[in-house]
Amino acid sequence: MTGAEETISITLDAAAAGLRLDRALTEALPQFSRERVKNFIKAGRVTAKSGRVLWDPASKADASAYLTLRVPLPAAAHNEAQDLGLVIAYEDEHLIVVDKPAGMVVHPAAGNLDGTMVNALLHHCAGQLSGIGGVARPGIVHRIDKDTSGLIVAAKHDRAHEGLAKQFALHSIDRRYLAVASGRPMPANGSVNAALARSTTNRKKMAVVEEGRGKHAITHYTTIEPLKGATVIQCKLETGRTHQVRVHMAHIGHSLLGDPFYGRTRKPMSDILKRLNFERQALHAAHLGFVHPVTGIHISLDSETPQDMRELIAALRV
Repeated sequence: MTGAEETISITLDAAAAGLRLDRALTEALPQFSRERVKNFIKAGRVTAKSGRVLWDPASKADASAYLTLRVPLPAAAHNEAQDLGLVIAYEDEHLIVVDKPAGMVVHPAAGNLDGTMVNALLHHCAGQLSGIGGVARPGIVHRIDKDTSGLIVAAKHDRAHEGLAKQFALHSIDRRYLAVASGRPMPANGSVNAALARSTTNRKKMAVVEEGRGKHAITHYTTIEPLKGATVIQCKLETGRTHQVRVHMAHIGHSLLGDPFYGRTRKPMSDILKRLNFERQALHAAHLGFVHPVTGIHISLDSETPQDMRELIAALRV
């Protein structure tokens, strides 16, 4: 072990002959995902016995080849641990699911250097979080927006992190959001299949683009309850892109109430939101289901609709 790296020696067996290098290494090192091995190779961390750096994940592996892999060790998180009183939906020695309140940022960034979920996790988990996300995002596998409430999972070690990340990549995580959308979606139940990419006019926003120009994105929505000038809907994500529910619902003409980026709230709805002091998008991550990355047990969790959304829905009931 040298510095902040661990050196692993690998001797490929006869079955590796002719395989892609990233596949051969993944089979030899099952503790790492194929995507992570591919990134190791592209970063110049795999070396042949001759000292030659192997840069191409698609190159063919040689049987009985002796290789070395330099794995960066997780840097100790330097964020400040803060006791912020997290609401825990599930926890064991491998992972933790937090019921995040609206207004809490997931990880520190410019303008939000503390008071984040990461700061709270560092206190609650006593620093036992996976290092894959680096010092800024220890344990963080996925995110939800600052002003979206609800369930979010974090990993306590790298094995759990990689197992969860693989499920997110395969879109096998069951994520369902409760939202209050403007108007009455027609049809009442449907799907939005529209690729998403960064807006060319505002880099903080996402936009619907032609397929092939952005990331594939699908949202399935179901009407739960019609309201006065609005509708309670459930959105089930087939993919998980930044601002996906918010952009997709705005794309079909039914932006979420209170959404400062993608919605245009008119009177009298704006008056109702002001009276209720409702100042965020009406979006709640209500359900999270996944296969536990270590035990293999299916985890299914639900979060109660927060009070501010309950009050909004009650005020708009027909």
